Amino acid sequence: MRKVLPWFGSGSGGLPSIVPSTLLAVLLTVSAGLPGFAPRAEQHPPLRLMAMTELEAGSGGHFVTTADINGKDIQVLVDTGATAVALSYADAEAAGLKPKSLDFDVKVMTANGEGKAARVKLRHVMIDNVKVRNVDGLVLQDGAMNGTLLGMSFLSRLKSFTVADGKLILKN
Repeated sequence: MRKVLPWFGSGSGGLPSIVPSTLLAVLLTVSAGLPGFAPRAEQHPPLRLMAMTELEAGSGGHFVTTADINGKDIQVLVDTGATAVALSYADAEAAGLKPKSLDFDVKVMTANGEGKAARVKLRHVMIDNVKVRNVDGLVLQDGAMNGTLLGMSFLSRLKSFTVADGKLILKN
């Protein structure tokens, strides 16, 4: 003889055939994880620690370092007076920007006088662990400039940059 709980009827095969709606509601509520019945996993954004690096001033007080631009190491001069990251033609080639195919339609003033540049979008610029994605840049015509300037299109996207005691501190 089989025992049947008083709130269940017996169906074929010994399975319950009638379940009161209140019991069903409780079971569904518990299985759904609603507040008060089961703990809910809280969703938190991933923890992001601040990236920071410190550069020592070189001769003449200039900050020269190596930056990863689009995956290539390029020597740069940090220049708060430059509006954008300005790459020499040779450095643009090294960074995979294909300067031969660019349209040099932007007038620029350089230390060598007026010149022409092409607008580019750099996938990323990174110094040590400080990284900025989708950085506006300029590529100067061949021979217009030696080296690359790391200007405000990179620096202004950082959380902060400060100069103190001959050191440049970049935070992101």
